[in-house]
Amino acid sequence: MTKPAVYLETTVIGYATSRPSRDLVVAARQQITHEWFALRASTYELFISQLVATEASAGDENAARERAAFLEGIARLRVTNAAGELAARLVESGVIPRTAAEDALHIAVATVHGVDYLLSWNCRHIANATMRQAIECACREAGYEPPVICTPEELMDDTPR
Repeated sequence: MTKPAVYLETTVIGYATSRPSRDLVVAARQQITHEWFALRASTYELFISQLVATEASAGDENAARERAAFLEGIARLRVTNAAGELAARLVESGVIPRTAAEDALHIAVATVHGVDYLLSWNCRHIANATMRQAIECACREAGYEPPVICTPEELMDDTPR
């Protein structure tokens, strides 16, 4: 039996590796992300893309090194022409704003490669309930079955720990 596949979008990596925040919402997301990796990640096959690696390498050098170390050993999905075409379609159709083209590419890579879940804390353009239906519809119109887009909190379950 194969494990379900999860594409880890960059925000999840950020919350998993950043210093504890004093902001209550950020701190809660950090804690949930840590718990997800400790308790649930092993039940999934994890993937990133080069886009995640590139985004994770930006910013503070020490933090970027920590994120890079965290990503070691996680399989990478290729950013294919098909993913680029789907991302362009998501943007051109207005489903994803032009200013968030990278977010469209995360969605497209996960979709084209047929992963089961896209895990993200980007609730503005990816894990957004008001946009989810339009994203799914655009992916299906392009001939793909989209992944379930969710936050780490939504991908927890009640399995005894």
